[in-house]
Amino acid sequence: MENPLENTNQIRNRGQRFNVVQKVKNNLLFRSKWAEINGAMGDLGTYIPIILALTLAKDLNLGTTLIFTGVYNFVTGAIYGVPMPVQPMKSIAAVAISDADFNIPEVMASGICTAGILLVLGVTGLMQLVYKLIPISIVRGIQLAQGLSFAMTAVKYIRKVQNLSKSKSGADRHWVGLDGLLLAIICACFIIVVNGAGDDNEYAAETESGANDASGSGNNRRKRLRKIITSLPSAFIIFLLGVVLAISRGPKAVKGFKFGPSPIEVVKMSKHAWKEGFIKGTIPQLPLSILNSVIAVCKLSTDLFPEKDTSVTSVSITVGMMNLIGCWFGAMPCCHGAGGLAGQYKFGGRSGGCVALLGLAKLVLGLVLGSSLVKILDQFPVGVLGVLLLFAGIELAICSRDMNSKEDAFVMLICTAVSLVGSSAALGFLCGIVVYLLLRLRKLYGGQSSSAICFHGNP
Repeated sequence: MENPLENTNQIRNRGQRFNVVQKVKNNLLFRSKWAEINGAMGDLGTYIPIILALTLAKDLNLGTTLIFTGVYNFVTGAIYGVPMPVQPMKSIAAVAISDADFNIPEVMASGICTAGILLVLGVTGLMQLVYKLIPISIVRGIQLAQGLSFAMTAVKYIRKVQNLSKSKSGADRHWVGLDGLLLAIICACFIIVVNGAGDDNEYAAETESGANDASGSGNNRRKRLRKIITSLPSAFIIFLLGVVLAISRGPKAVKGFKFGPSPIEVVKMSKHAWKEGFIKGTIPQLPLSILNSVIAVCKLSTDLFPEKDTSVTSVSITVGMMNLIGCWFGAMPCCHGAGGLAGQYKFGGRSGGCVALLGLAKLVLGLVLGSSLVKILDQFPVGVLGVLLLFAGIELAICSRDMNSKEDAFVMLICTAVSLVGSSAALGFLCGIVVYLLLRLRKLYGGQSSSAICFHGNP
């Protein structure tokens, strides 16, 4: 005889599985095919230069990194339903490029240590507590600093010849050529014409006003032309142009392709590698990961997609889990980032399908071409990557425009200035917190000046 309680549990379990499947389908559903494809290109200005630099300088396994980051992209897109980026951990990458003794075992050890700490913070709920306690003006300061840092790096990519393997700039870039300054300027102008300032409501408002204006067929033709222009996948077109130019600059690279994935091996890490990785890599990376890769990206996601639930707990756990798996096999330590999310949103990414598509592309390239792809990436026009990075940085910086009070703007700018000059998000965060607390303390005295407080009651 069947147990009614068991039947009820089975029905409930089937219902839960159905709900999960439906949620994943909705999260991966394209809002607009070309816009989502275009949005997938918005983070490549950060991703390609760092991965290429580590591949050339430290022999990072590019094929393995493409495979694992491709899986990360797909999974995060399915979980969150927003264009959640997967970016290399920048502080660890900077140490690896600048320090001759900081090699792949140290890079992977630092990634595992950072991931472990983030996972603990997420599982215990401490990350949620930190998120609630940090003032929004501090978060905006970190976002503004990161956005301006991206934009300044982008201008450097555009103006100067780059040695990515040493992270150094060389002579001024020539005006003409397959990676010339004129090419970068044309690409930037093309993006501005197509995307404008990135206001979603701009075209809708113009269409609505135009509907009330019976000015004839000329006005309709202009509106149709504008609709065609604004529907162009600008970032995707520019990326394809970069691929064509890369092949033109290094035609021998195509002949040297070796088909098939790179061998995936477990990275051997000595006690010295763990020690060096933690001290030189984890310690400077951890504040950046907490502030920009978890807190700032969740705040930006809430601003851009208020209907989606993106919690700091889940983001902290996903960053921890993906690195605790991939780093053992030589995949570059990765995290999420507010800059990548802003860049993908800027170019049209509105769903998890955007990054899932990018993930599938990485996965296919990693399985089919493996590490031989570096020969093409090495010829990719850096100025073109700089253009993509420039607009990603500007989009992130613009998100700080909602500081309406002078006090919030003051705290935000202090945090931003210190972060940029000191090249440390942790230092900017610390100074921002001190200023914020001092302003709060000052309010306890009714906003009086310090001299009025010290000599209160004196004639």
